[in-house]
Amino acid sequence: MRLEPLELRLLRQGGPLLDQVRQALAAHGLPLRWAITAVEPSPEGSVLVVEAVVVVIEDDL
Repeated sequence: MRLEPLELRLLRQGGPLLDQVRQALAAHGLPLRWAITAVEPSPEGSVLVVEAVVVVIEDDL
C-alpha cells in the first residue's frame, strides 16, 4: 500500500459534481483526501483542477 499524490483536470459534465469527481479519482486508487483547487474556463466548458492523495494497494505480496 502506498500514497500517491495526484492532480486531475476534468471537463465539467452535467449531473452531480461529487459523483464526477469520485469516479475520476477511483480510477487511480482509493481517495484519502481531495479538493477542487481551480475552475478554468475553456471553449468546451469549465475545467476542474482536482488535487488529491489516493491510496494505491499493490498486490505484490
